[in-house]
Amino acid sequence: MPYKAEYLWLDGSTPSARLRSKTKIVENGESPPIWGFDGSSTQQAAGDNSDVVLSPVLSVPDPIRGGSNVLVMTETLLTDMKPHPTNTRAACAASSEKYGDFDTWFGIEQEYTFFDGAAPLGWPPDGFPAPQGDYYCGVGADVIFGRDIVEAHMDACLEAGLHIAGINAEVMPGQWEFQIGPVGTPRVADELWIARWLLGRIAEDYGVTASFAAKPVQGDWNGAGAHTNFSTKQMRSGYDACVAAAEALGKNAAEHIANYGAGIEDRLTGRHETASYKEFSYGVSDRGASVRIPWQVARDKKGYIEDRRPNANVDPYVATRLIIDTVCGDASK
Repeated sequence: MPYKAEYLWLDGSTPSARLRSKTKIVENGESPPIWGFDGSSTQQAAGDNSDVVLSPVLSVPDPIRGGSNVLVMTETLLTDMKPHPTNTRAACAASSEKYGDFDTWFGIEQEYTFFDGAAPLGWPPDGFPAPQGDYYCGVGADVIFGRDIVEAHMDACLEAGLHIAGINAEVMPGQWEFQIGPVGTPRVADELWIARWLLGRIAEDYGVTASFAAKPVQGDWNGAGAHTNFSTKQMRSGYDACVAAAEALGKNAAEHIANYGAGIEDRLTGRHETASYKEFSYGVSDRGASVRIPWQVARDKKGYIEDRRPNANVDPYVATRLIIDTVCGDASK
C-alpha cells in the first residue's frame, strides 16, 4: 500500500525563513524521491523559471499520521542540482565535513511562545499578567498555559525518533522550551527544523500559534532564545579547550550577532538573563554572559560551553556552521 511523505523545506522569507510542507504519495518499498515545488510562491524563484528541487536529507516516522507515513526534511536545490541561494544546510554540512576531526556535538535549547490571537496564551484579555517570577518550571493553572500542547509535542518528537532531551516552562507566561541534542551537524539542525514543524502542526489542532519571535512582548519580559551548547572532542577531554573556544567566539562576535536571528538587538539588552549585543563576555555559571561555561564543566575540567546569543528564530544551520568555523578554525591555526 502506498504511504504519505510530508516534505518539509525552508522558504525564502526574510528576515527569517519559514517552514513549508506538502504531501507526496510514495509507492510501498520506495524511498521518498527528489521532488519539487513552485518557488515563485515562496520567494525562491521568478515566475518564468519557477521550479525548485527538493532533495531529501532525513526521513523520520510521521507521528501525526502514524502508520508507515514519514516526515521528510529536505534541502532546496536549483535544477542543475547545485544548492539554491536560500539553502543554508549545504554550507553547514561542508563545514562539518571540513572540521570532521573535531567531532563537534550540539545541543540546542529552543524557546518559543504560544499565542492565542494577538496575545500570549493565558494572558488576560486586557492588561498584563503578574510579573515574572512564578512561571519558570511552575505548576498550576494560574501560572502554566499550554501544557497539553507541550506534552503532545514531546510525545510526537519521541515517536519521530528525534533526539529530544527535555521540556520546561519558561520565564514568561505562555513561553516554553524544548531541547534537541546532543548530536552532530547538520543532523541537529535537521531535527530542530522537524521539531519546529511538529510544534506548529500540533498547535494548529489547539487553535494557537507557536511563535519564535526573539522579543514576543516588549517591556519587562524575557525574550526567547535558542541557546546553543556545543563541544569538540578536545573540549570533552580538557578544560583549556573549553576556554579557548569561548575566547575564539569573542574574536568573531560581530559576525555571529549579525547572523543569530532577526530582532537580536531587542533581546540582547543586558537584561533578562542576556548580555548586550554590543559586548562579548564569558564566565562560569553566568547567564548574563554571552557564553556560559557550566559549573560542572569548570569542576570536571572538561565538557562543553553554551552560546546564549542565538535567537529563538535563528537558522540552526547558520548558527552551528558559524560556531564550527569560528571555534574549529581558530583551533586549527
